[in-house]
Amino acid sequence: MARNRADAANGLAALRKSGRAMAFMLAALLAVTGCATADRPALPSAAVGVEVWLTTPDRSALLEPQSPLALSAGSAPAPAIVVDPAERFQEMVGFGAAVTDASAYLIERRMDPDQRAALMRNLFGPAPGIHLSFTRITVGASDFSRSHYSYDDRPMGDTDPELDHFSIAPARETVLPTVRAARAINPELAVMISPWSAPGWMKTGDSLIQGTLRETAYAPFADYMRRTIQAFAADGVPADYLSIQNEPDFEPDSYPGMRLSAAQRARIIGDHVGPALRAAGIATEILDWDHNWDQPEQPLGVLADPAAAPYVAGVAWHCYGGDVGAQTMVHERYPEKDVFFTECSGGEWSAAWPDAWSWMLRNLIVGTTRNWARGVLLWNLALDERHGPHLGGCDTCRGVVTIDSETGAVTRNPEYYALGHVSAFVRRGARRIASDSPVAGVENVAFLNPDGSRVMLAFNAGEAPADLTVTAEGRHFTYRLPAKAAATFRWHEPR
Repeated sequence: MARNRADAANGLAALRKSGRAMAFMLAALLAVTGCATADRPALPSAAVGVEVWLTTPDRSALLEPQSPLALSAGSAPAPAIVVDPAERFQEMVGFGAAVTDASAYLIERRMDPDQRAALMRNLFGPAPGIHLSFTRITVGASDFSRSHYSYDDRPMGDTDPELDHFSIAPARETVLPTVRAARAINPELAVMISPWSAPGWMKTGDSLIQGTLRETAYAPFADYMRRTIQAFAADGVPADYLSIQNEPDFEPDSYPGMRLSAAQRARIIGDHVGPALRAAGIATEILDWDHNWDQPEQPLGVLADPAAAPYVAGVAWHCYGGDVGAQTMVHERYPEKDVFFTECSGGEWSAAWPDAWSWMLRNLIVGTTRNWARGVLLWNLALDERHGPHLGGCDTCRGVVTIDSETGAVTRNPEYYALGHVSAFVRRGARRIASDSPVAGVENVAFLNPDGSRVMLAFNAGEAPADLTVTAEGRHFTYRLPAKAAATFRWHEPR
């Protein structure tokens, strides 16, 4: 996590006053148990016109299907949101959250088989589930682990340059079984992997906590990443994407981390990790940065390096500093490189649902995708009632769901509904399509699915209901969207 996550209570107050409000961190809520989608009927056919699902901040509707809307012939008079499937942008990979050690432990060890199966179907399955299609795995421990470890730990002073002691046994305990179960439900699930630290013996300081990678360890580290990818694949979890370091401009003092400058990353990728993966015939794509919006010069430095750039498929971003527009700024410089949004956490430091809900919808769901993100990941998929288990780092973070560590009962948090408004409806391979925003306070993003269905998410950040008119391909529909509410609309091409 970012440097301001561990001290979020202090940092958020200052950032709110500065106008760069970190109101993205979602509200501390009354428990929202159960899920409106759990009883959702079978999806209606295209003949009904426009299907609608609604979430309101008072929780009277939580991804609740609404009465279908009429799709009328003719374009509506302005002002109208104009959706144009002919103007297409990035191809989508998916939406989801990280299967951390904490998340997997709770799912595998604190739920009974029926509870586990029901939750996994709801998270990764189609309706009435939210069909998450993207996840992230830590390579070794993060702060959301019950112990600190790598896949090749040695006593202080020992080294293992040939990786004779390499083992992914810790990942086999709960993480890989959880991801395999998710892939069995959704075979299109994309997987990203990220280390929080190299093994301690590879680093200055000989420790998982703080330090940087020794130059003499660049080649062993590349081998470490290659072997991790191969071992995960052999265990049924192929990695589609990797970053070589989570948050490389941060050295946390209470959990694994490692600082790597842009110059270091360029050399490690260009001279070691990239060639090692290519020589092994590994198709996993490398994403640089995997850190905040506030330092676009960091990935720009790596992309400008002639040795590293051919191996870098894109840039990964976090939310804890800066503005989502950084994604477009870098994309405009390197339009051939992909954009991914790979981490943001909700937490109990944000007390007002409408404020936090607004920030997430506008920045993480609408904002990241309108700024070229092909995939959107939140942080912990699941945490317990004490915001863990964790060892160091954040003690007030919130998962997409909360799992009671005693009973296995599930609480679906605001993050669940924010993701669900896109993940349940936007398929892998969808293309973002043009949709303008003429109504003050209403943000939107639209997609064209591989099956031809059109999907548009609209969020009303205003204080009053907004009357929307949407025009697409010579037809239109209208809808009154409550204040601070989100609605997903789905319809099909003209017959």
